[in-house]
Amino acid sequence: MTYFPCLTMLVVFPIFAGCFLFFFPHKGNKIYRWYTLCICLLELLLIAYIFSYHFQFDNTLIQFKEDLKWINVFDLHWRLGIDGLSIGPILLTGFITTLASLAAWPITRSSQLFYFLMLAMYSGQIGLFSSQDLLLFFIMWELELIPVYLLLSMWGGKKRLYSATKFILYTAGGSIFLLVGILSIGLYGSNKPTFHFERLINQSYPISLEIILYFGFLIAYTVKLPVIPLHTWLPDTHGEAHYSTCMLLAGILLKMGAYGLIRVNMELLPRAHSIFSPYLVMVGVIQIIYGASTSLGQRNLKKRIAYSSVSHMGFIIIGISSITEMGLHGAILQMLSHGFIGSALFFLVGTSCDRMHLVYLEEMGGISISKPKMFIMLSSFSMGSLALPGMSGFIAEFLVFLGFITSQKFILMPKILITLGIAIGIILTPIYLLSMLRQMFYGYKLFYVSNSNFFDSDLGSREFFLSICLFFPIIGIGIYPDFFLSLSIETVQTILFNCYHR
Repeated sequence: MTYFPCLTMLVVFPIFAGCFLFFFPHKGNKIYRWYTLCICLLELLLIAYIFSYHFQFDNTLIQFKEDLKWINVFDLHWRLGIDGLSIGPILLTGFITTLASLAAWPITRSSQLFYFLMLAMYSGQIGLFSSQDLLLFFIMWELELIPVYLLLSMWGGKKRLYSATKFILYTAGGSIFLLVGILSIGLYGSNKPTFHFERLINQSYPISLEIILYFGFLIAYTVKLPVIPLHTWLPDTHGEAHYSTCMLLAGILLKMGAYGLIRVNMELLPRAHSIFSPYLVMVGVIQIIYGASTSLGQRNLKKRIAYSSVSHMGFIIIGISSITEMGLHGAILQMLSHGFIGSALFFLVGTSCDRMHLVYLEEMGGISISKPKMFIMLSSFSMGSLALPGMSGFIAEFLVFLGFITSQKFILMPKILITLGIAIGIILTPIYLLSMLRQMFYGYKLFYVSNSNFFDSDLGSREFFLSICLFFPIIGIGIYPDFFLSLSIETVQTILFNCYHR
């Protein structure tokens, strides 16, 4: 146990500081904006400082351990700790939430509550990625539901109540399977339940029970990731939510499902993961093709980007299911890469739709000359999404592809068919992205002539700064991925060793 509970401070600080928003005098939104931005930035700096100076990257053990008794009846402990798998998502959470708070400055209605909910999500996400107790993991998992529901239902579009209700039904339904699985693991083989993650890693189960538990956890994580056919909440949610909320959903929330799939299913239930992995690879390929082809047919600009996220999640599934070091590294890198790219695309698309008061692509066109900053930034992030070499999307997808090809679990013919499916998805990606750019920025529409006032408003300094901040890590990962891969290399090797030797 560390002498100073630094992880507890990181988890509690955002939501605790957010409570003070309700005690500020009502003198406009400016004080709320700057206060929330300062809290998010301070939290990010604390995360960076603690990890930079105190995290041992060559250590495979859990670091910054904190273990405090919470509820004795359920043996519920406040157990926190991090390793190479959790450090990346925690840093991503701090970075994206800080920029999302900056993106939310146009929010004026009930801004106190909006920023509080954003800070509450911040605490829940940091808590989930640092949890070392399965019951605490579930509590942090559930902590996300109410803030997201309120952010959708209060600050969304015309169909916000429908999308918010759909979101809560899907995710709450998946959480039931997660809770049942956690209780089953904690109660198995002992009169006194234990949810300590380090103890459960060494626990063995009958193969039939392990398969049942794995399937239950899989349902919960595939809803959050999301994986077809449990993905239908995502396009509706992204289509109605404010773009700052979309940044949190695409950048962080989806990664919670992938993190749980690695942390729980792969580490605690390795034999079942080996059995399910061929089927998950097929699901991943179908998802890549389905998401890309469906995105191509979307008229709604926000939903086109939403379905592109569904497609890119397929690479994470394939990387995790390959059970190779290269594939798992690619899946983790894809989590980070899509976090940056997805957040940037939703921010720029949301900003464009708010300015134009349009969401349908056929009504747009001819704005490349009048909005050069928007054109450059949205085109650049689209290139990252279609895996242009030199950007993060390329190296992540390349590692996933290489990890699958070198996997010993698949014979030649399935490898050829699955590789063909991945190639089809990769070909479809630039088609729907480039057609989106063509419809938005080129051509001559009546809108171009009759709405000249709109074309005087390119990206402002705040929006351009936010876009540049998201662009730097995408280029950084693409040019020098070894730095980001070194964060998790020891942990990945340990996870795979347990998979092969249990």
